[in-house]
Amino acid sequence: MIKDEIYDCIVIGAGQSGLACGYYLRRSKLKYLLLDKHTTPGGSWINTWDSLHLFSAAKHNALPGFPMPASEDDYPSKNEVINYLKSYESKYSIPVERGQCVEKISKGDNIFEIQTTERVYYSRTIISATGTQDSPFIPDVTGRETFEGDQLHSSTYRSPEDYLGQHVLIVGDGNSGAQIFAELSKHTLCYWAVRKKPEFLPPDVDGKTLFDQASEIYKARQKGEEVKQTVFNLGNIVQVPEVKEALQNGSMDEFGVIDHLERDGVVWSDGTRDTIDTIIWCTGYNYSTSYLNELLNLDERGRSETNNTASQDQPGVWLVGYGGWTGMASATIIGVGRTAKRTVKEIESYIRSL
Repeated sequence: MIKDEIYDCIVIGAGQSGLACGYYLRRSKLKYLLLDKHTTPGGSWINTWDSLHLFSAAKHNALPGFPMPASEDDYPSKNEVINYLKSYESKYSIPVERGQCVEKISKGDNIFEIQTTERVYYSRTIISATGTQDSPFIPDVTGRETFEGDQLHSSTYRSPEDYLGQHVLIVGDGNSGAQIFAELSKHTLCYWAVRKKPEFLPPDVDGKTLFDQASEIYKARQKGEEVKQTVFNLGNIVQVPEVKEALQNGSMDEFGVIDHLERDGVVWSDGTRDTIDTIIWCTGYNYSTSYLNELLNLDERGRSETNNTASQDQPGVWLVGYGGWTGMASATIIGVGRTAKRTVKEIESYIRSL
């Protein structure tokens, strides 16, 4: 192995979390590289539905060092976010090799061997920054395997035009379920399945408010102080414009709990039945970390033990941008910067100790 072929750090993923790490790595003296499976910039935003917007204004969504340009609407659109990430990567000349889907990583003699679909890379440290988009979760609902209609996860939903004239069942009481139901119900007959009665945040509460609250929790924990009772439940639904409109016109007043699915329909907990053509599962994600199987003890969700972002299973591995698991609000554009900064400092110290 030629020494010049060994990087100090390789970041897996060049979405918002990977780029935040790249920003701080470029300020270090480390030799680094980002690998990304996509052929174009934008991270997981590339594969979101067409009408998706951020929850807060552009000025409250910025990666380190570079503000997001003002949006045409109140909240930045999918395309505006993708363009911002593209500009960020270009502005800081962050080195990204694209079309490199990492299949597995192994370690020998304190060097990681990263096998992609195209070639092998070598590095002294690894940052996993691949988020959740590639690991959609669908619950085991009775009858799901025998339902003969179409089924998809929200990760592959794009626009209402694909479902015109259908009876669509939207499953999920979080933000994605509420937003897709609000959009799709304007175009075709939709039913909304939830586990419990949906709870909505006040109309004036957006992502900025939630980030500020999460930051207060983070600061208290860092200081070892008691966490005060929060004002808002971070799991409640944000009233983005389409959800607010649906609430005002009563579209979201009717919802039900699934008892089981049948060949061509859904049976509700009250015994009533509706015929269904398509089910859209808005039921969240696991972690996209399967390529770390040889290095870490991953649970069924793809999660392992960490100390902040540093792996407790394997020295030299850090995980950034996975939400509460690896840093409060770290799955957000504005929140990932602080964990990325701390991670790079730890990597610099680790490299000096080798």
